[in-house]
Amino acid sequence: MTDKLFNSMKEIILQARQRVYRMVNSSLLDTYWQIGYQIVENEQDGNARADYGKGVLKNLATQLTVEFGKGFDDSNLRNMRSFYLAFPIRDTLRHELSWSHYRLLCRLDSETKRQYYLNESIACNWNGRTLQRQINSMAYERVLEHKLENKHPDNATNLLKDPYIFEFLGLPTDIRNSEQSIETALLDHIQQFLLELGKGFAFVARQQHIVTDTSDFFIDLVFYNYMLKCFVIIDLKKGLLTHQDIGQLDMYVRMYDDLKTENGDNPTIGILLCAEKDETIVKYSVLNEKEQLFASKYLLYLPKEEELKQLIDQDRMHFEIDNQKTTIE
Repeated sequence: MTDKLFNSMKEIILQARQRVYRMVNSSLLDTYWQIGYQIVENEQDGNARADYGKGVLKNLATQLTVEFGKGFDDSNLRNMRSFYLAFPIRDTLRHELSWSHYRLLCRLDSETKRQYYLNESIACNWNGRTLQRQINSMAYERVLEHKLENKHPDNATNLLKDPYIFEFLGLPTDIRNSEQSIETALLDHIQQFLLELGKGFAFVARQQHIVTDTSDFFIDLVFYNYMLKCFVIIDLKKGLLTHQDIGQLDMYVRMYDDLKTENGDNPTIGILLCAEKDETIVKYSVLNEKEQLFASKYLLYLPKEEELKQLIDQDRMHFEIDNQKTTIE
């Protein structure tokens, strides 16, 4: 009886705290937006840039800090100005997000990216640290849909990435890790793994046993994506992608569709996660023909920005070349 009463009271207190947090957060965002509005509209006459050589913003920061304490230095006032410029319509603010989220979103260089990260933060319940990690790892640019741009991608490309970045596993990068050790580490860090996979993924099984009339097979990792309404099987490869790997994944996908899916499930998606990807093999294999098969590279470290941009640009170039040849044919 006491435990039941305690749990009821605990729930009441937690809900009350959540309501208070939402009210405080909404008030804070509204305040910072209005300050940004005042800076841009009054001090800058509505211009995106202003000459602060006279120290107007710095003097204002000093006065506000004396009056109200921390939180109003010139750096934060510049953040508030950027906040208003990035989100000029107050009614469009999403109060599920905190000031930490908005400070990061304001620094992005395009409206499209801002909306992507804003929507993902809400849908996936990213905190500020996770949003920072997603931006630093260029999650937007790694999504296949954005590499294909306006090429009418199918639904899977809205979610799948290339490359995937698994720096959170903490595995050594100076040796070749075994497939088993990578698989184990991914499941030991399942929460971060699911965040990296993207929206809608739920873990189903590891080394799932598939039995046919003549043979036994074990699939590395199986997920279900409730947005795509299909199973997603992942085959891990520690080295360079081969034709044999692709043939095996194709067979797994066919078997899964035949033996595991039920009415209402869409066709199974297969992803080969490999340490190295040979684009020639990708181009001249069933990967280039079947919409449900994908190959993505994985990295066990977070590359520097220039290296990551180069990897993404190389993939985009391959997509564009293949698309041009398809159009010509």
